[in-house]
Amino acid sequence: MGRIAPLAVAEKTAAKMMDMAPAEFRRLVETGSLPSPVAITGDCKRWRVSDLEAVLNGDAMNEDEFTW
Repeated sequence: MGRIAPLAVAEKTAAKMMDMAPAEFRRLVETGSLPSPVAITGDCKRWRVSDLEAVLNGDAMNEDEFTW
């Protein structure tokens, strides 16, 4: 069986995917430059990999265009 690609990732992994320090990633999320996490349950929040990929692909113009 092949490797399973994650649908959503924790902050540390999301920052790593963007090649950023977690503090820099968090700052960009807080300013709206990067997508906000999705609340899965309680304190469990994750970033959709597809949202992060959209930013990198230039498909994400601004937060109003997303469903996050």
